[in-house]
Amino acid sequence: MTRQHTRAWLGAGALVLTGTLALTGCGSGFDDEGGTGSTGDAGELTSSDDALSILIGSSGDAETAAVEEAVAAWSEESGVEASVQVANDLPQQLSQGFAAGSPPDLFYLASEALAGYAGNGSLIAYGDLLENKDDFYPSLVENFTVDDQFYCAPKDFSTLQLIINKGLWDAAGLTDDDVPTTWDELAEVAQTLTTDGVTGLAFGAEYQRLGAFMAQAGGQLVSDDGTEAVANSAENVEALTYVQEQMNAGSFAYATTDLGAGWGGEAFGQELAAMTIEGNWITGALSNDFPDVEYVVAELPAGPAGQGTMQFTNCWGMAADSPNQQAALELVEYLTTAEQQLAFSEAFGPMPSVQSAADQWTADNPDLAAFLAGADYAKGVPTNDGIAAVITDFNASLEGLKSGDPQEILDTVQANTEAVVD
Repeated sequence: MTRQHTRAWLGAGALVLTGTLALTGCGSGFDDEGGTGSTGDAGELTSSDDALSILIGSSGDAETAAVEEAVAAWSEESGVEASVQVANDLPQQLSQGFAAGSPPDLFYLASEALAGYAGNGSLIAYGDLLENKDDFYPSLVENFTVDDQFYCAPKDFSTLQLIINKGLWDAAGLTDDDVPTTWDELAEVAQTLTTDGVTGLAFGAEYQRLGAFMAQAGGQLVSDDGTEAVANSAENVEALTYVQEQMNAGSFAYATTDLGAGWGGEAFGQELAAMTIEGNWITGALSNDFPDVEYVVAELPAGPAGQGTMQFTNCWGMAADSPNQQAALELVEYLTTAEQQLAFSEAFGPMPSVQSAADQWTADNPDLAAFLAGADYAKGVPTNDGIAAVITDFNASLEGLKSGDPQEILDTVQANTEAVVD
C-alpha cells in the first residue's frame, strides 16, 4: 500500500486529493446502490493489439516514477504499448471512465470499492488466472474476493503498528523492556511520556486507526464472512471505552483536532506526540520531512482478545470492457513478481503482497519487521457495497468520542452497517 493510501483515510487534505483510498459511494443514506451487467466471471480473456491504459493514484513523484518505469520495461519486453496516467481524484475519474464507457484497462482499486464495481459488471474476475495467485497473503486475497470470486491481484499492503520517538522515550527513562505489550502497559507508558507540550500517544480521529483497538478487543464492524453487522458488540464498546479513558486522562489525543497536526505522522514528527499509530508509509514522511527524529517501530500491544491491527491494500482492477485483457493480465503478473514488488518497496515504501518476498523484505528492512508481522493478525476494511458511507459517518461520530457515549456511537454504526449488509 502506498503512503497516501491510508493518509487518505486520515482526512489529510493533500492526500485526499489523490483519492487512492478516498471513500466512494458516500450518498445521503446507506442503501445498496445495486447495478446491472455481467457477472464478471473470467472465462476467455479478450486479446487485441490495443495499447493498455493504466490509471493510478500516487503518493508522490517516487511512486509515479517507479510505476512508469516498471510499465515501460514490461512494454518494451512484451511489445505491447502501455501508458500510465496519475489521477487527481482516482475514485471520481474511475467512475467517470466507466460511466462514459471508456474505463482504463488497469487501475488501482480500493477494497471497499470492489463490491460495487463487481456487482454492476464493471470488473473482470481474473484472480484465479494469475500464475502467482497462491503467493499472495490469504488475508489480501480475502480482501478482493466477492461471492467466492477472486477479482484482482493485491498490488501491495500496509499494516498499522506503534511508532515510538526514541529521543523522548530515552529522556523519560524508558528502556526496551518498557515497550508495551498490553493495553495496561500502553496506558502506563503513554502517561509517562505525556509532559507539557507532548502527548504520549496521538492518532487519527477515525475508524482506520481506532479499528486497531477494536481488533485487539476481538471486535470488528462486519463478521468475517461479510454477512452480519457486529459494530455494536461488547468488544467494540470495550475498545472505544479504553481509548476514551486514556483521552480523558490526557495521555491519548487526536493528532488533528487535539494537536492541530495534519495527521499522526506530522504530530509525531513535530514531537507533539511521543508515539503514534501509523503504517509503513510513515517512514518516507519522516525521512523527507523530519529527518532528525529517531524512531522505533514496535508491534501494537495486545488487547483482551490478543494482538490485532488494521490492514490496508489496493488491487490492480481490470475493466470488463478492456479489449486486451490478456495483455493486462500479463502486465499484472509482471508488476506483482517478488522482484518488482521489492523494487516498489525500495522506491516508495509499501510492503510486497506476495509471501515469496517476505524474507528479502525483512532482511532489507529489519527495523520495520513489525509491520510485516502484522500480516498474521490484521483485519481489513470491510468490503460490503456501501460500507464506505457507513465509515464516513462513523468517523464523524468518533471526533466526539472523548465526551461521547461509546455504546450510542456504535449503536448508530450498527444500524447503518445493517443497512448495507442485509
